[in-house]
Amino acid sequence: MSADLVLDGLDKRFPGSPTPALQAFSLTVAAGTCTAVLGPSGSGKSTLLRVIAGLEDPDAGTVRIGGTDVAGVAAEHRGVGMVFQRSLLFPHLTILDNVAFSDRVTGMSRRAARSRAAEYLEMVQLHGFGDRRVGELSGGQEQRVAIARALAAEPAVLLLDEPFSALDPALRSDMHDLLEAVRDAVSPTIVLVTHDRDEAARASDRIALLEHGVLLHEGTVLEAYRRPQNLRAAQLMGGRNEVAGEVRDGSHHSALGAVPVPAETPTGSGTLVIRQEDVAVLDDDRAAPSGAISGVVESVRVTGARSDITVRCGDALLHAEAPPTQRCRIGDRIRLVLPAAAVHVVAD
Repeated sequence: MSADLVLDGLDKRFPGSPTPALQAFSLTVAAGTCTAVLGPSGSGKSTLLRVIAGLEDPDAGTVRIGGTDVAGVAAEHRGVGMVFQRSLLFPHLTILDNVAFSDRVTGMSRRAARSRAAEYLEMVQLHGFGDRRVGELSGGQEQRVAIARALAAEPAVLLLDEPFSALDPALRSDMHDLLEAVRDAVSPTIVLVTHDRDEAARASDRIALLEHGVLLHEGTVLEAYRRPQNLRAAQLMGGRNEVAGEVRDGSHHSALGAVPVPAETPTGSGTLVIRQEDVAVLDDDRAAPSGAISGVVESVRVTGARSDITVRCGDALLHAEAPPTQRCRIGDRIRLVLPAAAVHVVAD
């Protein structure tokens, strides 16, 4: 059911737009894996999906599915399924017949199509819902039906265009669990468009960061968070610590002093980035480990189960997270530890 998806050098510009929607965009999604395309509104995410699906023609570049260049292949013949933010179900059909629609279009008998549709409804945990109408479903149930309908067409590639963004947090979490179950059952190749970092991390194997039509970073979820390829990628993933300096002799030298960096870090100017949740906060009288950084608390903001602490360390600012039980007050002098495994430097 799944196939490799290879995008090579995609360009797309819309008339009247001052900037391209896609610029030299290249990405490979291995068969049976899920890549989340993450970026702010207007970054080109939905345009990318429409080009893959055949709803838009690129100005340059190729789309290959299972090794076949699909240029000129109509959308309905590409083997691509698509689920949008709105379910777009047919209100005049039952839920069962909505899912059976693609098989009926190909000429399959009603009985056989409905039998297969029932299997996909069970896959999305809607067994027994086949006789209902669209108006009788919740938003989350509608999206489950939309996924079942897309899967029933047995697409080589499944495209998800922010399908869970209109759901409340609890329902989104349920849909992420459902997507995981679907992947275990049929292993589709998935491209998930989202602007939610947590959703990208929860639902995908790899993350591609897109802004102004340009691919900024592509890699595993862990790499996106802790080994971004550039400073803007670190910012898009929610990183808040950026300290300019220079790498030499195995350390990053800056207003923080000399911070050891991984051996493979290139020498030269670069910005140290470290996730705020990776910065360890020491606020007691224990002996500080070697390399601890001293600073003064400038602000404390409690955000749910964590406190966001801003610390002035000479001419540099560092952000750290700590549990509210680890009490820090504005003006306190504290020490911070930057774990070597969490330190990363991006070239300027």
